Amino acid sequence: MKKLTHINQKGDAQLVDITDKAITHRKAIAEGTIQLNKETLKLIQANLIKKGDVLSTAKIAGIQAAKKTWELIPLCHSINLTKIDINFNIDKKNNTIVCQSSCECFAQTGLEMEALSAISIALLTIYDMVKAVDRTMVISNIHLVEKSGGRSGTYVSKDSVKAKVKKTANKKT
Repeated sequence: MKKLTHINQKGDAQLVDITDKAITHRKAIAEGTIQLNKETLKLIQANLIKKGDVLSTAKIAGIQAAKKTWELIPLCHSINLTKIDINFNIDKKNNTIVCQSSCECFAQTGLEMEALSAISIALLTIYDMVKAVDRTMVISNIHLVEKSGGRSGTYVSKDSVKAKVKKTANKKT
């Protein structure tokens, strides 16, 4: 079992020392879903929610969350993000909105928490903006899809689209 890096020899919480780590290009992609009533989804798409443009507001909230992750999660380092991208995919068949965030930087430590924070806050913003018309919403499946850079290399979730495409390609050969 790997040693937890945020715990010192006494068992106390600590900020991980990254002094000697190399600066590398790093990227993290995260994803999450919110399920809504069919009518609520239609209101969002028609931009008829009284609080305003739901998806644009959620995108800005997600960007802010990624930038402020180090202020929200006590043992996260502050990271100078060079790119934050947030996209929404509306799935009418399942009455869901899938949110995906992608964060990039050149740093000594990873930015998985920034990508995950972006998703969490973007989805919570959607919830907040439409809760007056739909209290049955369910936020789920917030997870890391992929990360690259640093000593530990690349990670791709077995559930990611990229992993599924690779698995399908391998079966054909």
